[in-house]
This record gives sequence, C-alpha cells and structure tokens, in this order.
Amino acid sequence: MDFHHFHCMPTFAAKLIRWQKLHGRNHLPWQNTRDPYAIWVSEIMLQQTQVITVVPYYLRFLQCFPDIKSLATASVDEVLALWSGLGYYSRGRNLHRAACFIAEAHNGIFPRDIEVIQELPGIGRSTAAAIAAFAYGERRAILDGNVKRVFARCFGIDGYPGKKRNETLLWQKAEELLPEENKRGEMERYTQALMDLGATVCTRGKPRCVACPLQQDCIALRDNRVDKLPAPRPIRPRPQKETVLLMLMKQGEVLLEKRPASGIWGGLWCLPEMPVSKNVIAYCTLHFGMKVMPLAHMPPLDHAFTHFRLRIHPRPLQVLSYPSATETQAQDDAMWITLDNALKVAIPAPVRKLLMQHGCPQSGQLPLENQLRF
Repeated sequence: MDFHHFHCMPTFAAKLIRWQKLHGRNHLPWQNTRDPYAIWVSEIMLQQTQVITVVPYYLRFLQCFPDIKSLATASVDEVLALWSGLGYYSRGRNLHRAACFIAEAHNGIFPRDIEVIQELPGIGRSTAAAIAAFAYGERRAILDGNVKRVFARCFGIDGYPGKKRNETLLWQKAEELLPEENKRGEMERYTQALMDLGATVCTRGKPRCVACPLQQDCIALRDNRVDKLPAPRPIRPRPQKETVLLMLMKQGEVLLEKRPASGIWGGLWCLPEMPVSKNVIAYCTLHFGMKVMPLAHMPPLDHAFTHFRLRIHPRPLQVLSYPSATETQAQDDAMWITLDNALKVAIPAPVRKLLMQHGCPQSGQLPLENQLRF
C-alpha cells in the first residue's frame, strides 16, 4: 500500500469538483433539489441498483407519494406495487416504516440530525452521509461500492474492500479526503463527483482511465493493476435451490398468495409455491380442494439472488372444480385476479415474467388454456 501523496489531499477534492462541473451527471431527476425526502428516496433506490434502472421507478414513486405524509398514509401493498421489479424489497418496506416513524415522531418533517437519520430503517452510515450532504450541505464522508473502487485503485489499497480491516481504512481515507472548506454547494458537488466517477469512468470492467481526473495520482494505473483492484469478493459457491410455482387458472383469473413479511419476496403477491418432490395434482387436491388439469408445459426459469440461485418450475394448471367455500371466502392472503391486474400488484420479477409468458404466448400459438395436454 502506498500513501505517498497524502500531502496533496486538498487537490484530490478540487480535481473531482472541477471534473464534476464539466463531465459529471448534473440532470438526474433527484438532483438540483434540497428536498431531503426526494433525496432519501433516490438514495434508497440507488442502493445496489443502477441509475438507468432507478429513474422510471423514482419518477413513478414521487408522482404517487410526493412527500412523507403521502408515503406514511399509504399501505405497504401500495408501496411494494410501485417497487415491483426493482428487487431488494426490504428497501421498500423500510422506506415505508421510516416514513410512518417520521410522520409520528417528527411531525412528517425529515430529521436534520445525522445520528437520527442513521437510526431510520434501511439507512446506514454512507446513505445517511449522502442525504446530509445533498440536503443540508453537511461535510460528511460517503463510502458506497463505487467510492470504494475509486479509493482502492487511486491509493493502491489491496484486499477485498468489504473486509472489516479494509473498510475501516477506506472510511479513514474518505474522511481525510473531504474538501477542507465547505463553500456553498461544494460538498454536494464533491459527493456527486465521487459517485459519478465510480459509475461512469472508474467502472468495474473497462474503466476509462484516459478520461479520469485522477489518472496522474492513480497507483493502480501507474502500476498497471487497474484490473486487479479492488480485489473481488472471496468466491463462495451460491447454492442452487429449486421450487415449483403453481399457475392455477380459472375463468381467466390466476390465484396469487401473499408471502410472509420476512424471507424472500417478503410481503409480495406470488404464485403458490410447492416442493419439487410433491405430485402437483395431489397437492392441489390436498391443499386447495381443487381438481386440476395440466396446461401446456412451460420451461424452468432461473433467477439469481445475492446468496443463492433459484430454479423455478412453473406449472400452468386449469382448475376444473373447487370447493364453493373457497369461492366466497374472503382471504387476506390469497386472491383470484386477472392476468392484467396481477401485473399491477406487488409481484416479484420472475412471477411477472411467468405471467407475461403465460398471457402472451408466441405468435401463432393458442392461449395456454387451449393447449390442454390429454
């Protein structure tokens, strides 16, 4: 590790600020505002998700929930319906929980104290710092994945950045490199510059070193180690799991069940799940009291989570008979819904994909209900 250019720290911030003015991203929908609510929503959505994916979700979300009060008075279902497809759904649930807390404990006004901000559900040290910098112009250090990469390369920091010892070192660096004087707008621009540099220039693959304002200071570039830094996460093989999702169809409607609040897809509406080892027809009789007939075969769908891979076996089924009690009984955690409306509620991305495949068979084919296998 080489800290030979500690003496030029002020110029590190100055170079980034100057670069951001000319080459940074200055027209994103959550920029050019001091509204802490709008900034908070964007920071949560941007956790582990790219800007290009976030923009349409952010615009829709702000349209439906323009302030803390409207978010706090909404139901979790309404919030998750707008989050559907964005992934990492605990972010949406935490956002809602935090809004309810702010409405109650802070009269609907987003807190200014960074210690209080950091205590809100779903907000860690870096997110709290970003909100404080963008909304209040506070001199706070951020350290997201992009910033870790910039620092690891620029300062030749070996090892996986997520390792406790390295993370401590990177935080120390982030604090030391802050602009010394906080002139108006400088802190926001510096914070944005770090994010922009990591996202658009100092990218994980194929970084554009020729366009980097730090190229003369960068140890990784000097030592021809840009592709080696930062060290990747130690590889742990992700276990492969399998499940069956039942697509129970009745008069153009599909059965959805609400998932438990915790666990994968917590609180989302999902196709009923069944162990791979069970017999589909027997399971439907036993659990739903339904007589079913298989529809046209659908191939398995693979979906990757952070910690495991899931192979989904969809089983499209025509419901031939069902107990009348099921028909009339109102259940909070299950509903029959048309395919069109199912796509409007909070459903996980793979379920959305399966429903769309089911509703839009390839041209020239009959709808799946008409492709019965005898």
